[in-house]
Amino acid sequence: MAPIAAAAIPSPAQAAAADAESLRKAVQGWGTDEQALIEILGRRTAAQRAEVRRAYAELYRESLLDRLRSELSGDFRNAMMLWTMDPAERGARLANGALAAGKKTIGDQHAWALVEVACASAPDHLVAVRRAYRSLFGCSLEEDVAACPALQDPLGKLLVSLVRSYRCETELVDGDVAGLEAAQLAEAIRKRKQPHADEVIRIVSTRSKRQLRATFQRYERDHGADIDEDIAKHSSSQFSKILRSAIWCLTSPEKHFAEAIRYSILGFGTDEDTLTRAIVSGADIGMEKIKEEYKVRFKTTVTSDIVGDTSGYYKDFLLTLVGSEE
Repeated sequence: MAPIAAAAIPSPAQAAAADAESLRKAVQGWGTDEQALIEILGRRTAAQRAEVRRAYAELYRESLLDRLRSELSGDFRNAMMLWTMDPAERGARLANGALAAGKKTIGDQHAWALVEVACASAPDHLVAVRRAYRSLFGCSLEEDVAACPALQDPLGKLLVSLVRSYRCETELVDGDVAGLEAAQLAEAIRKRKQPHADEVIRIVSTRSKRQLRATFQRYERDHGADIDEDIAKHSSSQFSKILRSAIWCLTSPEKHFAEAIRYSILGFGTDEDTLTRAIVSGADIGMEKIKEEYKVRFKTTVTSDIVGDTSGYYKDFLLTLVGSEE
């Protein structure tokens, strides 16, 4: 068999231009072809979506996001735009939206948005989010978190510490530090019942993810329980719930996103904002692990819960991002 010519495989730029042309056809003429938008954008990686945005702007002298904003509506528009925009801009806008929505009262879902931005991705992503935040809103993310009137200490102190942190992505782990800090965490959480203690906030907001995993493994080995279980056992405050979410996002983000999806669906009505954010952010971080965690914890699937609580193109788009489930 003759080898396939290199020219037969489109380059990333060629593929992006083809996608841009298909998207243009989907938004021109009489009505919008929403299914085409889902099939194209819903199946592209973050890097591919960036190429498509650039190609669309070069070909048609307009922003793809502006076109989507004008053509779509409702929860489908919100989800499609969040998915299509640059991840750093998305994080900045989600953080700003959470602070705006929580000016009077910070609900768990508002604090989760800040925790996800600060903890669920790589440290470089948080740096990019802070840069995008300053560019978009003219001030720093940490300043806005610190100034939020509904964020009282100790929750405010935790969230400020998380959004201003920069964790080293080293593979090195110090076993002695892990043992010492596991003991400090146990002293604060188990003995003093103070998960908001300064040493807890310092450890969670500064240590690398690998170092934290080692510390939490040492905690479990020395004290016979996971740290998140102990936090829930010894305190039921909102601070404790958000601290657990931060720990999950830092070491096992699938646990947090599975819980956020379930939270958005349970109860009277659906919290579409939380559901959209969890699916869109989770899809970029690792949906396969989220689906596995969801099935184990809740004895059902993400797919079945989305089908039961959403409809229309919004449902179709979320299901595309989630992917197939057996």
